Amino acid sequence: MNKRKCIELFAGAGGLALGLEKSGFEAIGLVEFDKKACETLRLNRPKWNVIEEDIIEISKRDLKKEFNLKLGELDLLSGGYPCQSFSYAGKKLGLDDLRGSMFYYYAEFIRQLEPKMFLAENVKGLTTHDKGKTIQTMIDVFKDLGYQVEWEVLNAWDYGVAEKRQRVAIIGIRNDLKDSINFKYPTPHEYKPVLRDALKDVPESVGAKYPESKKKVFDLVPAGGYWKNLPDDIAREYMKTCYYMGGGRTGIARKISWDEPCLTLTCSPMMKQTDRCHPDESRPFTTREYARIQSFPDDWQFAGKMNDIYKQIGNAVPVELAKCIGESIMNALNGGEV
Repeated sequence: MNKRKCIELFAGAGGLALGLEKSGFEAIGLVEFDKKACETLRLNRPKWNVIEEDIIEISKRDLKKEFNLKLGELDLLSGGYPCQSFSYAGKKLGLDDLRGSMFYYYAEFIRQLEPKMFLAENVKGLTTHDKGKTIQTMIDVFKDLGYQVEWEVLNAWDYGVAEKRQRVAIIGIRNDLKDSINFKYPTPHEYKPVLRDALKDVPESVGAKYPESKKKVFDLVPAGGYWKNLPDDIAREYMKTCYYMGGGRTGIARKISWDEPCLTLTCSPMMKQTDRCHPDESRPFTTREYARIQSFPDDWQFAGKMNDIYKQIGNAVPVELAKCIGESIMNALNGGEV
């Protein structure tokens, strides 16, 4: 059987694309505007058709011609468009009303290509943004384009990733195929990995270092602990105005334990509100440790300087989560036969 074809938008450093490749999809185009992310994609997959261009310009062209496709031939459109709010609460919006938003250009690809299925992944916060109106607007547009749509929040920790990272996966099935395509979200794994599973024998790599003053604070925090484990005077000094804010603020001065999953990695390992400290050493995770936690294989190399690499990995979809979703989509497209 020929490989199922997919196009990916907002491809980043390739976490989603690699996971889909592992599940059997062939990427015939990956659209990404960030120069270093494009270098990463080409470095690892020289044969991939990486399109380093603004999606606004690409969407103006005849996309069937651009990708040498017939209408409806594409198996899957995937990507995680940046979430933007729509200031039209209460109005029924069509696609043209959302022109200028990154969502519009994702939907424009659907309009022009009519793929059999699509996968749109995003932050969990999309589901509650503007009291749910934002995601409902998106779903309404997808339905107007001729798709049956469903969404579910998935936690990467349930799918072989040693990280608590929640993402919403929006799945669309073209209306004329909804009776023959039966999609089911992947079943959570029984075993959930923890940090020690992910960080065995990690190759050496560059990594950020705390200034000495911050290092001294983290020297006082036990593995699995956070700011509440600090002496009160040190906690006040370190947290400053955050000390008086409500909520648990459990990400501040947070040292991850070997026996738990990592909290969601961010684009920078040094931000005070989202500290992610190594269990044994008072330092952030290295770039290769970041990649391991996001379930990238060790042979996946990242282009750019240290901060570029942290940003690419922090923005990525965990590879194993993407693989599990991809397998479910592949299974549905193949009528239940992988």
